Amino acid sequence: MSDPAFPSPGELTLAATPIGNPLDASVRLVRALERADLIAAEDTRRLARLAHDLEITIGGRVIAYHEHNEAERTTWLLDALREGRSVVLVTDAGMPVVSDPGYRAVRAAIDAGLPVTVVPGPSAVLTALAASGLPPDRFAFEGFAPRGEGRRAALFAALAHEERTLVFFESPRRTAATLAAMADGFGADRPAAVARELTKTHQEVLRGPLGELAAWAASHEVLGEIVLVLGGSRTVTARPEDVVGEVLARVAAGERIKDAAKAVAAAREGVTARDLYRLALEAKETGRA
Repeated sequence: MSDPAFPSPGELTLAATPIGNPLDASVRLVRALERADLIAAEDTRRLARLAHDLEITIGGRVIAYHEHNEAERTTWLLDALREGRSVVLVTDAGMPVVSDPGYRAVRAAIDAGLPVTVVPGPSAVLTALAASGLPPDRFAFEGFAPRGEGRRAALFAALAHEERTLVFFESPRRTAATLAAMADGFGADRPAAVARELTKTHQEVLRGPLGELAAWAASHEVLGEIVLVLGGSRTVTARPEDVVGEVLARVAAGERIKDAAKAVAAAREGVTARDLYRLALEAKETGRA
């Protein structure tokens, strides 16, 4: 039986690396880097710097594995696995695959019937979520928002009523524009947090309504790696009795009861056109309208 503390022959290991502070490196990551036959790194220079910070020596061959050469290098990795070599895949920070290279290799290994394992570790998503002060019980990771204004606005409109906490990655140069678009799409009062340089010397977590955070970003030079956390929609469910007055007002203005009930129900959570129609009729029959 293979030792789970070390990379196994013929097995692809996805290893999480520190997102900022090298002291967050796990013992398993250190052993994987020291013992692997082949290491596929998103940036070989950053890997060398990490090894220096950890005071370890990488024993195996190191190759570059990034978005521009994934297709070609994935074939290399599979050949190495079939030959019985241990392969470790790392990215610049955090977990491979999650908004980083690695998915192509994982899918190819699984399709080929080759084993895949994970060395867990630091996560910018979970670190920002925990520090945000926003509800963590149900959340969704959305990766990077689209760069184009139209596509970005369309995404935010589609997510406007999402009740889960939302987590996004963003580049510092686009943070101000993205926060402004979020304030438009989700509402300036939606609670949010901007986490930057997590686990690093200049770590900062700003919390407040989207409108305030957008204003902050517009007036400051935003630096570092950015994670945006958005509170979920907290739509208040209406009762039919509370909104039937809107139906009656529309009827008084000339609309048919049926049409008015449908229009009000479409704009409100928790009410149906049937209930509103019934209540409106009762109000008219009893002279309350």
